[in-house]
Amino acid sequence: MAVRWASSPCPMDKDADIRFTLNEHRRAALAEIDNAKFSWFHLKVTVVAGVGFFTDAYDIFAINFASTMLGYVYGHSTATTTGQLTPNQDLGIKVATPVGTLFGQLFFGWLADVVGRKRMYGVELVIIIVCTFAQAIAGGAHAVSIIGALVVWRVLMGIGIGGDYPLSATIASEFAATRIRGRMLTAVFAAQGWGSLAAALVSFIVVVAFKNKILAEPALDQLNHIDYMWRILIGFGCIPAAIALYFRLTIPETPRFTMDIERNVIQATDDIGHALAGNEFNHDPDALMQRVEAPRASWADFCAYFGKWENGKVLLGTAISWFALDTAFYGLGLNSSIILTAIGFGSPSTSGTQGVYDSLYNVAIGNLILAAAGLIPGYYACFFLIDSWGRRPIQLMGFIVLTVLFAIMGFGYDKLVQTTAGKDLFVFLYCLTNFFSGFGPNTTTFVIPGEVFPTRYRSTAHGISAASGKLGAIIAQVGFSRLANFGGPNAFVKHLLEIFAFFMLIGVFSTLLLPETKQRTLEELSNEKQDDFVRAGVQARHIELQDFGDLRD
Repeated sequence: MAVRWASSPCPMDKDADIRFTLNEHRRAALAEIDNAKFSWFHLKVTVVAGVGFFTDAYDIFAINFASTMLGYVYGHSTATTTGQLTPNQDLGIKVATPVGTLFGQLFFGWLADVVGRKRMYGVELVIIIVCTFAQAIAGGAHAVSIIGALVVWRVLMGIGIGGDYPLSATIASEFAATRIRGRMLTAVFAAQGWGSLAAALVSFIVVVAFKNKILAEPALDQLNHIDYMWRILIGFGCIPAAIALYFRLTIPETPRFTMDIERNVIQATDDIGHALAGNEFNHDPDALMQRVEAPRASWADFCAYFGKWENGKVLLGTAISWFALDTAFYGLGLNSSIILTAIGFGSPSTSGTQGVYDSLYNVAIGNLILAAAGLIPGYYACFFLIDSWGRRPIQLMGFIVLTVLFAIMGFGYDKLVQTTAGKDLFVFLYCLTNFFSGFGPNTTTFVIPGEVFPTRYRSTAHGISAASGKLGAIIAQVGFSRLANFGGPNAFVKHLLEIFAFFMLIGVFSTLLLPETKQRTLEELSNEKQDDFVRAGVQARHIELQDFGDLRD
């Protein structure tokens, strides 16, 4: 469609025709995105966003294993223990990233709606790369311990990781066709499972590679080699992030942002054609932007939109659901090594240098089992069913099953850990919790907020929902650290599992606040009228309507 712009003022008698034409033009452009066939561009968006989540998960969960190594090198030994971080040190290391992530999700989520998805995409990855590398070469001094330095860098890294959530979800959602949107978003998030598996796999490889060094005497040499190991493990997280950085910086702006926030319908239409054809975008920075009058983001508009119960309950539902899920997911995910040790799964019978090696080896194997047997299969079960079964039923089913599993693990904990068969059953149930997290709320709490909000608040609201989840993760980690040994070593673990069951039950009820989003367009899900979305014509210029006659027929 050719569009001609004239420099004369827009005549009053043409205002209605201009509004009609622009609204039709917008609907036609959106329909082109929603009905598009899966293309190489869709695959590129999925892979580029997914690599970020791979990196995020690797960086988050690698510390689960690295903290054990840090304990041997920088921890304190007693008559009964060899090299452990103090409870405060362990808490600081593990809670630092979720704290940073919470702020990153809120800040980057808001920025992406203000300045654009493209302008922020890649910035968060630069932060992750710099802070990950800084951790790998961090050292201590008289004024600052190495644990303190790592905590600071992990908070900053968490800010970058937090930015990845709303940005990747929004970009993937706004480029996706309606019929495949659930699978695209799930494929992006499923990379988290591979990141967790990679963290466990690299841990295993590093332990095996340094076996002879770990077993060497004297003990000081052993600690020096373990110091190399955790640095290699953490530093490896820079590699996938660096690979993805170029592609993130070249991802184009989403047409929905250009159309609904920058209010440039004509430019957005041109962008859609280039994107779906796989062509390079050709933006002229000196070209005058042709703005239309449409709903704009503001604090007053935010309050008016979410002040309506039909909209506010959706934000409440996504936030509470994510909070409930992450309370258990991170409570377990960041402490799986502790739980495996607490139940005696794979505990070494050896002592001395051999015992150190066996302990690291067994924890690495345990984490490999949990990731490979639970998380990854769960994500892909969700991938195959999310666009047919729907998001809401999957999330509801997942929360119900997780409630039952955590109740069994918690209330049956004492009997399960008494025998070898019981311990194996506990690990199997643990794997099932990972499976039904992936094939359930761990995936859908990411997908649904990327779909149910209007374009001008999509990234902001996704950031609020995700930050609610990280608040749950922080509470869980603090609670785990402070309560796990209440009444004796790991004596309170069973009660924590029972508490997690209660939070899963909360998730069941919060899911009832959410709509089903499958096979519905983003504009339909926004609960806003689309017939007269463009409220006025172009500012300072007008359109010659002769080229739009086909839109009104």
